[in-house]
Amino acid sequence: MKLLIGALLAGVATAFAPSSPVAHRAATKSSLSMETKADLSTLAVKLNPLVGYYDPLGLSDQEFWGLSNEATIGWIRESEVKHGRIAMFAFVGYIVHANHITWPWPMMLDGTPFPKVDTAPEAWDAIPDSAKLQIFTAIGFFEFWREAACEKHYMSGGKIGEMPPFFGGHPSLYDPLKLNTKLSAEDKERKLVVEVNNGRLAMLGIMGFLAESKLEGSVPFLSRFIKHYDGDYMVPLAKSIIPDASALAFPAVTFSLFLFSLQKKVAASTK
Repeated sequence: MKLLIGALLAGVATAFAPSSPVAHRAATKSSLSMETKADLSTLAVKLNPLVGYYDPLGLSDQEFWGLSNEATIGWIRESEVKHGRIAMFAFVGYIVHANHITWPWPMMLDGTPFPKVDTAPEAWDAIPDSAKLQIFTAIGFFEFWREAACEKHYMSGGKIGEMPPFFGGHPSLYDPLKLNTKLSAEDKERKLVVEVNNGRLAMLGIMGFLAESKLEGSVPFLSRFIKHYDGDYMVPLAKSIIPDASALAFPAVTFSLFLFSLQKKVAASTK
């Protein structure tokens, strides 16, 4: 609980507001539902009235990969939502492992228990390579499915943060219990604002944990609670059988999948 309070004190909001972009310069505003930079400024006030619109790097003015500004905003917005969701998982997971909380059953079929460690990153280092490969495989599949299975890509006017349902009638990861199907449009908009703010706060919180674990005293409030970590965050497979390539292999594969999907979406939008 003390860790949670410490991270909450660090919260400030950053730049971008949700958008529905386009895919290519050839696409017209009348053919796709999209928002402009002015819409981002309006929604930024809803996200944090004190900070408002804040984009010191000017990312909302860019045109990545030669695409339109609206498509670029869509990519940035999707990235923010995705990183926010992962950060919320990471934030909770760090607290859980730091307090030596594990599942009561064995981790492996041979009876090997879940590791009980002093810092969350040590738990990652302690699990076997087979478990790490399973995790990376699952992440890679979810990334591919998000890019390839949506009806309309988030850079072409599709929904930001949407997770397409799986084949065979399996529920979507976004709303497996279908709790949001009866919500009004206003309630869905409010929940999106809440999610974005929670994701931004979680990103700040988990970065505070990581900074304090590597540089003691960098986050004074956390120095009493976060223990030092001897590993390297930038080399997640440092204690694996392929430590030298681990820092680049997985990001390269997932980004290649994204570019492949983007190429298909752009080609389809120009036909």
